[in-house]
Amino acid sequence: MEEKARLTILIDPAKKKAFDELCSSQDVTSSQVVRQLIRQYLEKHGVPYGPAAKRTRNK
Repeated sequence: MEEKARLTILIDPAKKKAFDELCSSQDVTSSQVVRQLIRQYLEKHGVPYGPAAKRTRNK
């Protein structure tokens, strides 16, 4: 299993409730959705990540 880091965000209660309910209705966790959104955002902006990106940056 890959190493994990914690990300804490502040969000207003009404948005959090709506987000949690939507995630629940789609049988996914809010963490899964946030990780997916972060991956998509990095890819959209061409930012490499993961083990291959570490090797590239260390050269």
